[in-house]
Amino acid sequence: MPRYYDPNLAPDPQAWLALKEDVRIAQAEVFHKKRRIRVPGLTAHATFHAIVENQIAQGMDAVVRAVPRLMDQGLSRHDAIHALGWVLSQHLYELMNTAQPDEPGVANARYAAAVERLQAKDWMRQGSDDE
Repeated sequence: MPRYYDPNLAPDPQAWLALKEDVRIAQAEVFHKKRRIRVPGLTAHATFHAIVENQIAQGMDAVVRAVPRLMDQGLSRHDAIHALGWVLSQHLYELMNTAQPDEPGVANARYAAAVERLQAKDWMRQGSDDE
């Protein structure tokens, strides 16, 4: 089982999924603390890291394909995880604020399509919009 988490290194899928969810989140928190990376809402941030890593480890096709694509476009693996977390957060926001939610299969297909459309420039532009 992994003793630490580094988002720039893909964890072994079986070892990652063998960890309890709270341990996965804690490992992502520790990574950011040790590197003195300040983020608002560290636990929420680490939770999105864990969710994206879970999707990769579980073989979610769109997410698995997105990581190398985003890295080929100039992002580090860590930033690719952030970009995917950004898409996921937008998707969850839409789901929570829709009067009539989609069926799970439709919602998952919409998320996968958004991941497929994601380009590194979208993530980089999003970051500059916050400043």
